Amino acid sequence: MLALVIGLVIFLGVHSLRMLAPAWREQQVQRLGLMPWKGLYSLVALIGLVLIIWGYGQARLAPTWLWVPPVWTRHLAALLTIPAFILLVAAYLPGSKLKARVGHPMLLGVKFWALAHLIANGTLADLLLFGGFLVWATAAYVSNRRRDRLAGLVPASGQLSRDAAVVVVGLVTWVIFALWLHLWLIGRAPFGG
Repeated sequence: MLALVIGLVIFLGVHSLRMLAPAWREQQVQRLGLMPWKGLYSLVALIGLVLIIWGYGQARLAPTWLWVPPVWTRHLAALLTIPAFILLVAAYLPGSKLKARVGHPMLLGVKFWALAHLIANGTLADLLLFGGFLVWATAAYVSNRRRDRLAGLVPASGQLSRDAAVVVVGLVTWVIFALWLHLWLIGRAPFGG
């Protein structure tokens, strides 16, 4: 469990620098240069991610149950992950009205993903992992939207055809992940027994 906690602190910490220490972050970018900063940032984030994955895997071997979620929560979680995938695609497919409206679809998608998994899982490791991501994504979303407003950022209006592409790609990705990749990558089938 310690590796999971350390990984979360490292991964979410490095992803919170712009929110919690923007002046320090900017000093480091100026001191190191943008590309070396990005390389160091990526390396630290990767170390945190590896610790999260390893620590969560270890915690699943001897889980500490806080509650036993009813079976129906898996179905609710599956529904909540649909907008998570659509928002993830909206973050990377430019020109959609959805991205223009939401502003930071990746963070909103993480919130849906984390909430879905909190509902369907009841161990201490789940609470730490998904709860940590939910708290971080909520704080980051609020911070980024405030920063956008203060900067006077006005997003482009977007095109409806791009929204259609976002939804289709998001749904197809969700189906592939839910039916095949989740079991292969995570070791559990969302719709399995």
